[in-house]
Amino acid sequence: MFDTSLKRKWDNKAVLDYAVSEAVKEAAYNTAVDIARDLKRGGFSVEQIAKYTKLSIKEIEKF
Repeated sequence: MFDTSLKRKWDNKAVLDYAVSEAVKEAAYNTAVDIARDLKRGGFSVEQIAKYTKLSIKEIEKF
């Protein structure tokens, strides 16, 4: 019984850790997109924006 309870606790923690890491990745991506949009409006080249934001040129050209 203790082993089952402990396994459930570890499983729940693993799910939560995964969800948090995905949320952090999504937030970082959204921040990079916002920065890229601002840089593009500011007249930076697509190559420069890609270099600084780590986004692909195709992603940046969509804005």
